[in-house]
Amino acid sequence: MVHNIFKGLGIALITPFRADGTVDEEALARLVTYQLDNGADFFCILATTGETPCLTAEEKLRIKNLVVQTVNHRVPILMGCGGNNTASVVSELKSGDFKGIDGVLSVCPYYNKPSQEGLYQHFKTIAAATKLPVVLYNVPGRTGVNLKAETTVRLARDCHNIVAVKEASGSLEQVDEIIKNKPSGFDVISGDDALTFPMVSCGAVGVISVIGNALPKEFSKMIRLEFRGEYEGARKIHHKFTDLFSLLFIDGNPAGVKAMLHEMGMIENVLRLPLVPTRISTLQRMSEIMKELKL
Repeated sequence: MVHNIFKGLGIALITPFRADGTVDEEALARLVTYQLDNGADFFCILATTGETPCLTAEEKLRIKNLVVQTVNHRVPILMGCGGNNTASVVSELKSGDFKGIDGVLSVCPYYNKPSQEGLYQHFKTIAAATKLPVVLYNVPGRTGVNLKAETTVRLARDCHNIVAVKEASGSLEQVDEIIKNKPSGFDVISGDDALTFPMVSCGAVGVISVIGNALPKEFSKMIRLEFRGEYEGARKIHHKFTDLFSLLFIDGNPAGVKAMLHEMGMIENVLRLPLVPTRISTLQRMSEIMKELKL
């Protein structure tokens, strides 16, 4: 079995846009460098937080190449490649440009709501179509279907290059069941910033983080403290961020973290429709909390 290399603080990378709506490549390069300098252990690109459904094929390729060039082999890069048409995903895996990419993140099929057997066959087919490590992405709140623990473990046992699952079901019971029954070399990665502390304490190996875009140093410190068994210090950091976690997502993702990065002077506060910037009231409250925390 291929072993998972995506551990610690992973950044669910945003896509910064200029005021005219075009991709701000200069801001993206600065952001990646900032995150590398402040504790990022790997990157997850062209996924939910990157507003990928609203990017053109050309933009996706330019973003991928820019991140690969900026990272320059310093940390692993995970790239989104998923959908609800299995044949289309397989075609992308076979014909797409994955140079410089260390693994693919594949989301559960959305909208058509397959059965557990359908999910198993979908991911088994995807895993067979690539030599790259595959990280499953379970996010029922977006897809309308939950990849159950027994299906995740079945895939982990049957597919040598399915190495981890990004778990965003919100169920610590499900996370614990996966960790208890998984084969060696397969890992659970948190897909929820607010649950990262308890998930790591249960045995998860890290997070693919939204807040890490803006506060990588602070969030990576929490994870490193947990890895060392220093739970009290990690818990204090977790509790410092509790209010920010909820504000980040109250107006949708990545509206919250883009507003935070704009307040920090790093990007323009621009999203592509149908997403819109966070409300002024949310932005003001985030700004107040950041000042209180001296961030």
